[in-house]
Amino acid sequence: MSELWAQLGSILATIMFMYAIIERFLPSSFRDSLQIYSQKVITLFYPYIQITFHEFSGERLKRSEAYTFIQTYLSENSSQLAKRLKAEVIKDSQNPLVLSIDDDEEVTDEFQGVKLWWAAIKIETSSHGFSSFSNYKRYYKLTFHKKHRDLITISYIKHVLKEGKEIAMRNRQRKLYTNNPSSGWYGYKQSKWSHIVFEHPATFETLALEKKKKDEVIKDLLKFRNGKDYYAKIGKAWKRGYLLYGPPGTGKSTMIAAMANFMNYDVYDLELTAVKDNTELRKLLIETSSKAIIVVEDIDCSLDFTSQRKINKNEKNDEEDSFMEQKDYYHRKKEEEENNSKNSKVTLSGLLNFIDGIWSACGGERIIIFTTNFVEKLDPALIRTGRMDKHVELSYCCFEAFKVLVKNYLDIESHYLFDEIGDLLEVINMTPADVAENLMPKSVNEDVETSLKNLIQALERKKVEEQEVEEDKEDSVGIVEDVKENGYISSRSKTVKPYPTKWGRLGVHLCIPTVAMGLGGVVMGDVVAVMAHNAGRHYKPRIAAQMHLV
Repeated sequence: MSELWAQLGSILATIMFMYAIIERFLPSSFRDSLQIYSQKVITLFYPYIQITFHEFSGERLKRSEAYTFIQTYLSENSSQLAKRLKAEVIKDSQNPLVLSIDDDEEVTDEFQGVKLWWAAIKIETSSHGFSSFSNYKRYYKLTFHKKHRDLITISYIKHVLKEGKEIAMRNRQRKLYTNNPSSGWYGYKQSKWSHIVFEHPATFETLALEKKKKDEVIKDLLKFRNGKDYYAKIGKAWKRGYLLYGPPGTGKSTMIAAMANFMNYDVYDLELTAVKDNTELRKLLIETSSKAIIVVEDIDCSLDFTSQRKINKNEKNDEEDSFMEQKDYYHRKKEEEENNSKNSKVTLSGLLNFIDGIWSACGGERIIIFTTNFVEKLDPALIRTGRMDKHVELSYCCFEAFKVLVKNYLDIESHYLFDEIGDLLEVINMTPADVAENLMPKSVNEDVETSLKNLIQALERKKVEEQEVEEDKEDSVGIVEDVKENGYISSRSKTVKPYPTKWGRLGVHLCIPTVAMGLGGVVMGDVVAVMAHNAGRHYKPRIAAQMHLV
């Protein structure tokens, strides 16, 4: 036995001596050829195949995505089998501390009954230049039997990369992005988008919306998320458009947050007034990631897309009547954005190409959402099916939405005041935001009943206000007809009854400055007619009018 060990030691010493001689004295070309042929000899007796995945690719300029996905996959599925683990802090992850297999550690995996081995390898390389630090190369080595080559190379590796990507997406920390002005796109650490962590707590469970409409949106989102193969089959880009419209305070922004949390998507809040032209808009689209929601809020106020189509003056005058219903709102918004929008040259055509053009297919699994308070103001080409695939109206609070809000704010599901509140909500238009504000306790002393009574009082006040508005409208109808007979145009007026003076009886009809609709166009101005008589003397009406076309 001792002679056997002596012979084995002699053989090993001879091999080491020969290896040293070869490394020291033989040229590199001869060594490379020798290594190639020696590997061929070994493969005749060694039945396993090895595949390596290096950490860096492309002259070590970029970290390999394959290496990252494999690391994530092994951390999730095989790290429990490893005896030595490595703790790493991962940026932008919900779990900042991640455990993975340590260097030079090996774990096993199984796929369709086939056993495989993964090893994390780290080798030291010589330092370069004047650096005193050693460089390391890391890679994962996959080992499997050669009879399973097709299964591993075709199916298993694809499975590992797909699973690793999905795990990384689930564990990532979602972000809320906003676009930067183009002046800050270039330079050190400059980017087209800036971001913060997306932490909005809204969910569909807490969203004040009818259950039927809520379930309809959820089913649509699920079908979209699982529809990659379907979209590829029908030849469409994997994206979907949503138009959320309704009065202010009805929960459009909250629904966007609930959709992002449900789908686990990032949110890109696109501010169109900060985009100079269509080219910049395309560049911003390219920089967005997959699994994202691109949002343009208040699209009707971002840029004037409604007036970019060519129409002649007569058509414009005929259509101006419908644009004046919310004139004050638009004037206020336009004044706020006037300075910013002057420099923006984004056109309706450019926005349409952004939504549904060739560039919209770069990347996949994206949702584009527009919100507006006045859907009738938008160009039909902007919101047609295929661009905005699903239109969701968010209206005033109904009793079903109220029950969601009262559960959120007061944590109750029934109360004897619910019937009264339900009856009021059927006849009064109040937004969910107003209902929530009245339900929220204002102090620690307020109980459930106090909060509900506060809501009832607010609803009753709003009911009185709506009744007064209706009465004013009814009173104005008759006055408008009288004024029309005299040639004046007004939509609202107030009549002051005649009263005696030392000059006699003075009758005054005062038409308050207003916006008049119809009958010869849009007129805004002051129309005052004064009729006076004294001692039997009658004077012709004196008319002072200022007419302005809007």
